[in-house]
Amino acid sequence: MVEVEVEVEVEVEVGGEAGEEVDAATETVVEKDGIVEVGALPEGREIGLWYARYGAVRRKQADRRSRAVVQMDEAREQHITRLLNSVQNDQPERVNRASTSDHRHFSSKTEHCYFDGEMPEEKKHYRKPAQSDDDDEDCDQKTGTQTSQCSSKVKDELPDKWDEEEPQTTDNQQWDDKEAEFLLQKIAKDDSLDDILRQDLQNKRSGSKYKEMLKFREKLPAFSKKKELVDLINSNQVLVVSGETGCGKTTQVTQFILDDLIERGVGSTCRVVCTQPRRISAISVAERVAAERAESVGNGNSCGYQIRLQSRLPRRQGSILYCTTGIILQWLRSDPSLSSISHIVLDEIHERNLQSDVLLVIVKDLLDIRKDLKVILMSATLNAEKFSKYFGNCPMIHIPGLTFPVEEFLLEDVLEMTRYQPRNQDRRSSSKRGFWQGRNCRSEKKEKEAEYRESWPCYARTLQGRYSDNTIEALEKLDNEDKIDLELILALIRHIVNSDDEGAILVFLPGWDNISSLNDLLMAQQMFRSDSFIIIPLHSLMPTVNQTQVFKRPPPGVRKIVIATNIAETSITIDDVVYVIDGGKIKETNFDTENNISTMAAEWVSLANAKQRKGRAGRVRPGKCYHLYNGLRASLLDAYQLPEIMRTPLEELCLQIKILKLGSIARFLQKSLDPPSENAVNLAIKNLTDLTALDRSENLTALGIHLARLPVEPHIGKLILFGALLGCLDPILTIAASLSFKDPFFIPLGKEKMADMRRKTLSRNSKSDHLTIVNAFKGWEETKHSGARYEREFCWDNFLSANTLQMLHNMKGQFADHLMNAGFVSSHNPKDPKSNVNSDNEKLIKAVIVAGLYPKVAKIRPCHSKKRPAKVYTHTDGKVCIHPKSVNAEETEFNYHWLIYHLKMKTSSIFLYDCTEVSPFSLLFFGGDITIQKDGDQETIAVDEWIVFRSPARIAQLVKSLKKELDSLLEEKIRNPAPVDWQNRQSKDCAVITAIIDLITTQESPHGGTGPYSRAQESGPRGQHFYFDDEDEED
Repeated sequence: MVEVEVEVEVEVEVGGEAGEEVDAATETVVEKDGIVEVGALPEGREIGLWYARYGAVRRKQADRRSRAVVQMDEAREQHITRLLNSVQNDQPERVNRASTSDHRHFSSKTEHCYFDGEMPEEKKHYRKPAQSDDDDEDCDQKTGTQTSQCSSKVKDELPDKWDEEEPQTTDNQQWDDKEAEFLLQKIAKDDSLDDILRQDLQNKRSGSKYKEMLKFREKLPAFSKKKELVDLINSNQVLVVSGETGCGKTTQVTQFILDDLIERGVGSTCRVVCTQPRRISAISVAERVAAERAESVGNGNSCGYQIRLQSRLPRRQGSILYCTTGIILQWLRSDPSLSSISHIVLDEIHERNLQSDVLLVIVKDLLDIRKDLKVILMSATLNAEKFSKYFGNCPMIHIPGLTFPVEEFLLEDVLEMTRYQPRNQDRRSSSKRGFWQGRNCRSEKKEKEAEYRESWPCYARTLQGRYSDNTIEALEKLDNEDKIDLELILALIRHIVNSDDEGAILVFLPGWDNISSLNDLLMAQQMFRSDSFIIIPLHSLMPTVNQTQVFKRPPPGVRKIVIATNIAETSITIDDVVYVIDGGKIKETNFDTENNISTMAAEWVSLANAKQRKGRAGRVRPGKCYHLYNGLRASLLDAYQLPEIMRTPLEELCLQIKILKLGSIARFLQKSLDPPSENAVNLAIKNLTDLTALDRSENLTALGIHLARLPVEPHIGKLILFGALLGCLDPILTIAASLSFKDPFFIPLGKEKMADMRRKTLSRNSKSDHLTIVNAFKGWEETKHSGARYEREFCWDNFLSANTLQMLHNMKGQFADHLMNAGFVSSHNPKDPKSNVNSDNEKLIKAVIVAGLYPKVAKIRPCHSKKRPAKVYTHTDGKVCIHPKSVNAEETEFNYHWLIYHLKMKTSSIFLYDCTEVSPFSLLFFGGDITIQKDGDQETIAVDEWIVFRSPARIAQLVKSLKKELDSLLEEKIRNPAPVDWQNRQSKDCAVITAIIDLITTQESPHGGTGPYSRAQESGPRGQHFYFDDEDEED
């Protein structure tokens, strides 16, 4: 008899205030021979507690019964036993061999094949002497779990010394020849070139095309500040330039610098680099500047650009280069002092993205070393002083904007002019809504909400007399911080159409769900279905072909209505917009360090967002902007969004700090403009240590160096490395490219269900979002070879973006280049047959996904009803949901009880994104630490003590030993990269990996099957006891 005593303390609401704490009574639940017996049912409110306690015990029993059995057939058991004996007997030679340069194969003198099993007796006596007992000691550590590298060498060496072990040339291998030539060009005066540059500029200025463009430039506000700007740049090392959108600072300041130096006869010493936060900005600005200089972009002319996977470089001296911030961070690996740059212009720094904040710290430190380096910081107006103060109160200059006046209206004005009355709204106070909806706001936001609630009665009184009673009543009804009233927006659009002149309407909404719903509302109205309107939803999930309409002016008499996210604030400009409706919300991602989870919620916009949105209305003529928040809310808006460095995971950033040799991670980040919290930094370091990317002394391990050099976050980098090592490179690179960029699917409005069906079809019952993308990519490649028409049809039929697929293709090439340069593969081609010997093995691909993404694991609890989706749980969060766009979202039957996922995000619930069903052997070989123990009458094997399977002790020991050999092999491969020789039967590498692949592929059949791997079939409890339907449990 097993007696389980459970004490539960919960919060319930029973006839009183929400959240009232109730003392929980202790209830004893007894299990006899698998039967749960309980005392009499408690009365009153304790019945809920009793159900909760009994449900927890019952679920624990169900989990024990449903544990999968890990088993292998007799022949494989014997083979693996022989293999392990052979490998372990040859251990001393292995240790000696690991210290030599030829780390791939054993000496051919042994003539021993690991596939043959144990070494013959006569061969056993011929071994090289062991170096030391310590060398032969296995640390029971592995690459990719929560431990440090086995080698004491990794722990003892200083970071600088450790990094220097890598050849210096590897940092330059990320550039092609032309890029490397441009990058490594030193600043040096060349008198003959100076004369050529001066003559070239004079010739251009006499040309008609240049003169025509000059007329436009002279109208820009920045042009009137040319002399003042040049003087300030020449006389100061750092300058902050603030200016509104459209003032011309991005295109003009760089040209002022270049032309000034050319005119002064020192043009050859000028190499201006201007950073942009987005790829599209770098390209479009460079093209605009080249056009203004009457030349083509790149091609050795004066202006060019460089972004990831694409560049059109200018001449090496006397030039302007626009690039993304990430390019400069890569540049720093090869040129830590940026010695080949004379002027660095950091544009749009007010956006405060992660990379630009890091670059600010680096550039600030560089100023003491590079006294000749000129730094120009370009920002919007609101926080220019903050940047000036950060750089020692450097001088500032402001450039006024070039926009027409925009009339602004607040929510009370909109309600007054439309006479709109909301439908039944949630009239609970904000505090009650917070309880029911489980909001998890930052303390600063809670303080703002408290101030808002306290000030509301006074503010409402100030409205009396100025607005009608109906307006004030409607304003109180709309005092809901969580939802945007789309019916109000519909009424406002009607009002604009009926009362105002022609002009495009731009509506800002936080996300896809709002955009889709408003589009449906508009299309339900006969008025907006007519040819007099063009409605364009603008979102990354929308097909690009539809979004190109946004830039085209409609014919006379036709009004364009654009519904967009904040992408339309800065990334794109729609010239004909006259009316802006600011929904007042923006989707913001935050990172909860206490629970190690990202959250995404619609938050109130900042003043900076509101100002940018207003500016969109005054591009072509005087406009109007309607803000859907009241005056009190407007007075409490934050000046800016929280900087990205304070609200995102920091693992990838920490690796960049270490690869750039910038010292202690915490000390470096403490120097940033707004340092992240100590908890966030410590969590990132812990996660990287668990991943074995950092050792306990915060030095980069061999794995860490490779991960830092790959242009992806660490887990995806590890996925790429394991795909190369295990011979399934091409599909893994497809998955990695998609996870680090975006998946290629789009969702046309009105065809969401059809898009889901196509995605499900492409999954081919793999129960994997990752393999769905692999199948889609393969299909695209095949049809692309057949011709452009077939490619278009395939993409259209399957709701795929050809542009995104092409980007993924290019990224795969870049990843393959990294692997080739590091030594993991022997070809730059992702489809090289030597790197894809196992690429058709779906089960192995899933195992490699585990190797990359572990410990992001969730448990599946199937429902009894085949009509309802399975329930999913994680170790730290309890019950979670699979995101609706996943092919597994509505899945009712899984083969195994475990999922691996890429991202966990809390919005209305906790959702898992991009998940794949995985098998026990995948988790055992590529997951965390293995423990073998007895649980009652069950012999078990567990991964990190919580992913538990049933297994006979001898099989469990074999699996643990084989995993130890795999970890040792992979660690050696990471430290000394080389492709696995799949043809060499004398290779221990090949033998161990092949044995594991064989187990993963052939020894697992879905639970309930008849194979060696099956689910334990225990009879259910019998007798007089209570049953509960899992379908109704909300646990």
